[in-house]
Amino acid sequence: MDRYYHHFEDKEENKLEYTTIFKTYQDEIEKFIETELQQRMPLFSMNNFVKQLTLRRSDLEGEVFDVLLTFSDFLEFKNLMLDYKKEKEGFNIQLSMGLVVTSLSNMNI
Repeated sequence: MDRYYHHFEDKEENKLEYTTIFKTYQDEIEKFIETELQQRMPLFSMNNFVKQLTLRRSDLEGEVFDVLLTFSDFLEFKNLMLDYKKEKEGFNIQLSMGLVVTSLSNMNI
């Protein structure tokens, strides 16, 4: 992601280079996951895994599944890259930094 996030812009129009970056991302992630899972499960099939992710998309929750969906869904991938770019460039707002939690029992209400 570090190699490519700077190419992405938060605009509706997609640049042609996004397609090349997406394909490279897909290939690298799929190869890594497939290699790791085949070492643990010799009958693992990446094609079947991707199909199941796509078919069961509405049943899956959590960050792990969001990331897994990025290698089968271009818009998810683009959003991931834009979020990563915001984080790397310091544009994510950290609301937790200014929050203070106070017990209501300590207040004179």
